[in-house]
Amino acid sequence: MGKTKVLVVEDDKSLSDILRYNLEKEGYNVFCAYDGREGLEQAKLKKPDVILLDIMLPSINGLDVCRQLRKAKETKAASIIMLTAKTEDLDQIGGFEAGADDYVVKPYSVSVLLQRIRALQRRRLADDEKPENEMLSCNGVTLDLRRYRAFAGEQQIELTRSEFKLLATILANPGRAYERSELIESALGDDTLVLERTIDVHIRAIRRKMGDYAHLVETVRGIGYRFQEESESSLSNPQPAV
Repeated sequence: MGKTKVLVVEDDKSLSDILRYNLEKEGYNVFCAYDGREGLEQAKLKKPDVILLDIMLPSINGLDVCRQLRKAKETKAASIIMLTAKTEDLDQIGGFEAGADDYVVKPYSVSVLLQRIRALQRRRLADDEKPENEMLSCNGVTLDLRRYRAFAGEQQIELTRSEFKLLATILANPGRAYERSELIESALGDDTLVLERTIDVHIRAIRRKMGDYAHLVETVRGIGYRFQEESESSLSNPQPAV
């Protein structure tokens, strides 16, 4: 197996050089880009495993870059860590809504950043070790856990890695109510530092993509979410709000 490829998209060249030095010392194959447009071009060309993406970038901001990376077939499966000086909760939620897997606030410790990269890679490895034909299906929604494909009826839907894992968690046990804290741990990993409100952002995105099947992801008031049991299903049900 070749070295893990990391793309650093950061307009501060001195910080980019520090990241490159430390990542290469850890054995990563590192590429750098210094604005959003160059970051997109390098990502599609190099097909990195991990992308460290600053938000405040010239030409195209990091949130828009993240959205485009998630849409492109060459980069939609990459692990994306947003790097930003913004500390507000809404900024973090915006990063996850754009498709980021993790979010690190500046100034940060390089050693902590390296740990976050390793955590994402461990999660990816665990996902890749799933049985070849492992499937989940209920009420017309089907997930292929090995190939990361999702279907609502006959329609394939495009989910981010985090959205897919969240849907897989609740779909595995229809009718079981999950607290938001449980979903962070079981679906996103207890080494991922996210807000409980971030789960709501992911659920809204999942429902939007599921179309007529959106109502199957139910809100359990005061607790969290569940996937509707088979006997309860009816496509005439209204879509619930988060």
